[in-house]
Amino acid sequence: MASDVYFAPLRATNPGQGKASQVRNLFEAAGFGDLIREGDLTAVKLHFGERGCDTYVSPVFVRQVVDKVKEWGGRPFLTDTITLYGGSRRDAVGHLLTAIDHGFDYSVAGAPLIIADGLRGENSVEVDIGKKHIKRAKIAGDVAAADSMIVVSHFKGHSMAGFGGAIKNLGMGCASPSGKADQHCASKPTVVEDKCNGCGRCVRVCPKSAAVLEGGKASIDPQRCVGCGACLGACPEEAIDLDWDEMPAFIERIAEYAFGAVLGKAGRIGFINFVINVTPECDCLPWSDASIVPDVGILASKDPVAIDAASLDLVNAQQGLVTSALPSRHGKGEDKFRGLWPKVDGSHQISYGEAIGLGTSEYRLIEI
Repeated sequence: MASDVYFAPLRATNPGQGKASQVRNLFEAAGFGDLIREGDLTAVKLHFGERGCDTYVSPVFVRQVVDKVKEWGGRPFLTDTITLYGGSRRDAVGHLLTAIDHGFDYSVAGAPLIIADGLRGENSVEVDIGKKHIKRAKIAGDVAAADSMIVVSHFKGHSMAGFGGAIKNLGMGCASPSGKADQHCASKPTVVEDKCNGCGRCVRVCPKSAAVLEGGKASIDPQRCVGCGACLGACPEEAIDLDWDEMPAFIERIAEYAFGAVLGKAGRIGFINFVINVTPECDCLPWSDASIVPDVGILASKDPVAIDAASLDLVNAQQGLVTSALPSRHGKGEDKFRGLWPKVDGSHQISYGEAIGLGTSEYRLIEI
């Protein structure tokens, strides 16, 4: 059976059609009030953005979600988990400071901030899921403890997963660092020596000291490496490569972790995707590139697979922007994320998520 996905385009001719108003309209249209019971501790799962990124979902829009949760009797809190790699969000203190610097303080967003896996990522619970790759998923303790959840995602590209939306926000975003390592271990980087100029950037960004310089060339110790991909983004010579044949397994692990994140919350989770500022890469990078397609709109659904399927279709229906990082597949109907990352089939998130019972790829798009 197809799932309902509600869609608000971005054209506006009156106050009720502004983006903030449309977030509230989508919340009501998608029936999110039914997900929340009086007194619920409701997690609003976000990505606060790495310091230097500026394309994360605006706290002004998040405030609309917070206020609607309160209207329905919930007690919302904004949350995310600490990172596997280095950066401004590698512990709860740095993560909170980054979130506040990005505007997610109480005066703007209207809810307290809680880093769901604790000070150093040690607050997690193991959830039995019994899937092909993951038997027990390590989910952030305060995500697991929440009574209900609204997952707010910025839909954009991702070099290893193809794209990031609701499924990735659940799978990678709700996992503790050890759970993130469970997913990243599917494909670890190697150095292409002919391309390496010995600049040492990979050494500086590696959180586990797995990258070293030897004889003017970098090398990566696979025993120390956790597969976080920080070196991949840092290398200016594109001298870091991955075993791309293993990328489907990485994507499947993300979907399995997403299954673990929603387990026990049936009928208590809603999803909002912002298909705006569709950047080539994740908000985990400390910068934001230009969008690869024009802004599309905002979507809401109770089904994470359906909302990602609809978001992907809407992106692919756009004419790609030739002034962006998109090198090919600019035409309407062409797979934009395969144009960016030709070795990665991001749609595998959708097909595999459907196969394991996370949701359905069939959807009814309902414009509000």
